[in-house]
Amino acid sequence: MSLAASGPTWAIATPHAAASEAGAAAFERGGNAIDAALAAAVTLAVTYPHMCGVGGDLFAVLQRPDADVFAVNSSGRAPAAVDVDAIRAAHATIPERGPIPITVPGAVAGWHALHGQGAVLPWASAFSQAIAFAVDGVTVSGSLAATLADEPELFGADPGLDATFFRDGSPLGAGDQVQQRALGTTLEAIAAEGPGAVYRGEVGARYVEGLRAAGSPISVEDLAAHEALVVPPLRGAWRDLHVSVAPPNSQGVTLLQMFALIERLGLDPDPSGPDAGALAHVFRVASLDRDRHLADPEAMASHVATLLDDGHLASLADEVRGDPAGELPVTPGTTGDTIALVAVGADGTAVSLIQSLYSGFGAGIAEPATGIVAHDRGACFVLEPGHVNELAPAKLPAHTLLPLLVHDDRGLRGAAGAMGGHAQPQIDAHTVIRAFTRGQSPAEAVAAPRWLVGGMDPAATAEPWVRAERGVPGPTVEALQGSGFRVDTVADNDEGVGHAHLIRIGPHGLEAGSDPRADGAAIAG
Repeated sequence: MSLAASGPTWAIATPHAAASEAGAAAFERGGNAIDAALAAAVTLAVTYPHMCGVGGDLFAVLQRPDADVFAVNSSGRAPAAVDVDAIRAAHATIPERGPIPITVPGAVAGWHALHGQGAVLPWASAFSQAIAFAVDGVTVSGSLAATLADEPELFGADPGLDATFFRDGSPLGAGDQVQQRALGTTLEAIAAEGPGAVYRGEVGARYVEGLRAAGSPISVEDLAAHEALVVPPLRGAWRDLHVSVAPPNSQGVTLLQMFALIERLGLDPDPSGPDAGALAHVFRVASLDRDRHLADPEAMASHVATLLDDGHLASLADEVRGDPAGELPVTPGTTGDTIALVAVGADGTAVSLIQSLYSGFGAGIAEPATGIVAHDRGACFVLEPGHVNELAPAKLPAHTLLPLLVHDDRGLRGAAGAMGGHAQPQIDAHTVIRAFTRGQSPAEAVAAPRWLVGGMDPAATAEPWVRAERGVPGPTVEALQGSGFRVDTVADNDEGVGHAHLIRIGPHGLEAGSDPRADGAAIAG
């Protein structure tokens, strides 16, 4: 299975080869990019269960068959009965694992919203491959095995995870077979009944019963109140391109700020170029601004338009110029286990979709009756009183998921997305600049050695630092160090710098690239 592909009529790239194949099969059955993305997303819920699934959230940016562009926001709210005072009394920050960070899952409603934007294949057709993998078994990927091996005591202590992903007390390894029969039954119900199976039906009732037994205040009323939003995208410029992202509570605005600041400051945008140190300051300052302002749109004190207006960008540019590279902010969160996939068809349909459990295996709870792994997206809230992103009942958290489409004055140019938690804007900036400004192929752009300010987990830092793969050129490392950043080197193709996927529309058709840091494939036809 190749990490690079090109073809005249369609292309897809995902982090798991079986999901790419499921999307390709949807194209070959006469489906469009929406059908392909949906089939791949549902398949990933089974093949990458540590990163995404029925219990997680979803964002997408899509171009419909009529060429209109929309964003799907299917992120879930905190339970209405959450006791913020009790959590604050017991914890300095919201725990990453356990029942406290569990919020309403949005993925299934997001799948349905996506299907409603112009899919041509039946809803149930997207589930057949995923159900077969869940019931009959699928090979454990390298990424899944690594996640299990990273915290075996934590995951093995959960009855649902232990029963599925452990054998005789030991986690499954790469190449083993894993069956997820309860999840298969859940997917069968969703295929037959639609999202109502989760949000108003028996699947949701069993899920809530299991989570409440584990200590979560989530209720069936919380599930029933969930709604996937289809909204206009947020749009910004990069050179001669227009970049469309999801609006808040997505951090898409942060990527647009980064592009605007690079232009305003007149920097060489090449991540391996002479201005790498200044780019690192841009990434840091934009991330700080995100942490000050991003939240549930109903709670934000500054409108997103204000965050992109000339005066605000000028003040951020001044911060970049005077940035002393002091202590980095402590942002709640984890490394961010997430999947991104992209699909584009010559008929004009295109999808960038990101779905996530947030941490690896989310809250560390797999509800046994349904096989649903609960996400821990509530860990993105803060407990600081008065902060725009303070935890509150029925509130949306600030969100890391950041899908994007790229256009120019002629129309669609490409689709991109990344796994990488809080670093997703940085990864997307690397990818877009390499592919659309420096002219690298999509496969070259996503595979190029990568560096990230703060890695994927700013909460783990107490000083300015950069995680850089070994292949990052020496002069680039020196430029980062010369700008005040400690550089921690990791191996090439390290999942700790995220993974990205990209499709570009060129004069001769579609070119796709899948990141070698994942287990994926690019396929085109």
